[in-house]
Amino acid sequence: MSKKSRLQEAFFNELKKVPIVLVACEKSGISRNSVYRWKREDKEFSKVMDEALAEGEALVNDMSESQLLTMIKEKNWSAISFWLRHRNPRFKDKIEVTSKIEDSEELTPSQAEIVRQALTLAKILPDSEKLINNIQIYDSKQNDSTRLSGTNDQGQEDKNSDN
Repeated sequence: MSKKSRLQEAFFNELKKVPIVLVACEKSGISRNSVYRWKREDKEFSKVMDEALAEGEALVNDMSESQLLTMIKEKNWSAISFWLRHRNPRFKDKIEVTSKIEDSEELTPSQAEIVRQALTLAKILPDSEKLINNIQIYDSKQNDSTRLSGTNDQGQEDKNSDN
């Protein structure tokens, strides 16, 4: 076994005990730069390193849960509260969202454009041209009704001015 292989194996063993790269480097006598260079250049090293980190994290999680349970047995209120908030759905932090919804019949052109962009980005909208045409038709109807109401308003003003 080469020196490099022995160093890497020692690094992996340390990483499994304490999943902190700096600590594993110090205990195995390897520089962090070397570790990250190997991780970048060697896919197998990267894979084994990720597995060692996951194993180390699992170990620390198990130790932490064990300590937490010990504290709960000792009636430590903070530990009890922590466990309940994170493990029991009845005690989890809750967020209440309230909103006032105003019912409007039609989307404004800017709202329609935002919806079109969102649907296109989500790849839900297969034919964006179809929606664009619908938006253009909607816009032209709005402009026509505005012109018509403007004419009617003008006519009303003319009638009022005659009186």
